[in-house]
Amino acid sequence: MEFSEVVRRRRMVRDYDPDRPLPDGLLDRLVDVGLRAPTAGFTQGVSFLILDRDADRDRFWTVTSGDGEPDSWLRGMRTAPGLILLLASADAYLDRYALADKGWTERSVEPWTAPYWFVDAGMAGMAILYAAVDADPQGRIGACFFGVPADRVERVRETFGIPAEQYVVGVVSVGHRAAGERQSGSPRSRRRQPREALVHRGNWRTPKD
Repeated sequence: MEFSEVVRRRRMVRDYDPDRPLPDGLLDRLVDVGLRAPTAGFTQGVSFLILDRDADRDRFWTVTSGDGEPDSWLRGMRTAPGLILLLASADAYLDRYALADKGWTERSVEPWTAPYWFVDAGMAGMAILYAAVDADPQGRIGACFFGVPADRVERVRETFGIPAEQYVVGVVSVGHRAAGERQSGSPRSRRRQPREALVHRGNWRTPKD
């Protein structure tokens, strides 16, 4: 599939077919693509936790969901047969940029214009989303990036033995689209911004004549 077609087809899928297992090794192949995403200073401080067993996914949803009847979003997402947690270590980046070849003399966030551990995790997540589209030219496999509620992150760490220094940046769900699945979420209520509102050249605002 041409890359331009992968980009055009990619969207967040929030409802999966629970009766269709993923192809063998697919989640590992998606993670391998994520491992090839850019990483500042070649720090390689983004890690992944794959949840492909029913018991593990059930534990994840138990510790991240509130009490009461699940809403339509949660009912759809819980049907995903694969979850990939994206983790990032700030310590890994601070250690890397304190080395002699980077010219910084101390572990400090002050020189950073952005926390690149989050930037790199976002790049890895985007690579996985594109790879999920590319994995099935027929368009049956989909994926969605979503966050863990802030008040549930510690429970996720405890449940899955994630070290305290690792940020739980988000999760990618993967599965076959459910029959009748259709686009949902913000894109249904918000129109895409015109290109000229978001793309600038030479100057943010073009000077008036």
